[in-house]
Amino acid sequence: MARRGLLRRLPEAWRQPLAVVGAVLAVAWIVVALAAPVLAPHDPLAQDLPRLAAPGPGHWFGTDQLGRDILSRVLHGARVSIPLTLLLVTLSVLIGGLLGACAGYFGRWVDETIMRVADLVFAFPTVILAMVVAAALGASLGNAVLAVLVVAWPAYARVTRGLVLGIREREFVLSGRLLGFSVWRSLRVDVLPNVTGPVLVLATLDIGTALLLLSGLSFLGLGAKPPSPEWGAMVASGVEVFDSWWVATFPGLAILTVVLAFNFLGDTLRDALDPRTARAIKERAL
Repeated sequence: MARRGLLRRLPEAWRQPLAVVGAVLAVAWIVVALAAPVLAPHDPLAQDLPRLAAPGPGHWFGTDQLGRDILSRVLHGARVSIPLTLLLVTLSVLIGGLLGACAGYFGRWVDETIMRVADLVFAFPTVILAMVVAAALGASLGNAVLAVLVVAWPAYARVTRGLVLGIREREFVLSGRLLGFSVWRSLRVDVLPNVTGPVLVLATLDIGTALLLLSGLSFLGLGAKPPSPEWGAMVASGVEVFDSWWVATFPGLAILTVVLAFNFLGDTLRDALDPRTARAIKERAL
């Protein structure tokens, strides 16, 4: 009864099957990232197992061409891929959100300068530009994160700018300025709370995209370097031994489940924050 009462307190959007699946998968992977050293049955770098052994007792995900346990490497890979992806999205939100807020609030040359730089980034295909930046900086996981950050921030700048343009002339913002609020206080107190929801939805949906870009750069040799247990690099190593399907399949499934989890959460968050969508979900449930 207590559990049913707790579920009834949740908004209708969060009771939908996809929301539950996304939340369970996201929490599970975060737990795995935190507890990987405890959960992993073997050292992810040890090469003391039979090479290219099929999944079975003792090594449930099989082993790779160097005799490393794939299950242990997938679990430890969560400690590499997930934190870096969350850090990347957080930095993109902070940089893009701040620049977009300044562009929308101040207008004039500030708006023109920031938006022309954003348009310049948008003019190139995202993956190609990220590859060029990563190759120019040098192949490493840190440079791959920086490369994805370069191509990710303009989306947040454009969304935030559009939201601020619709808010800056509202009565409560003008009243604050008349009361003597500084520009930064007005942005923090009046503007920020009204743009947080849509930006948060975009950030949640963007986690999957950022993970795919990071993994893609590692797959191409522009990100993580061996013997780092990074999912994209593990998929790339599986291409060399295509007959041993398990080498690439399990890290690929890890990427798939994380992307699906945060896409489901982003859709649910959007439905929960949109009053019209939330009302339609509630009426459908009734």
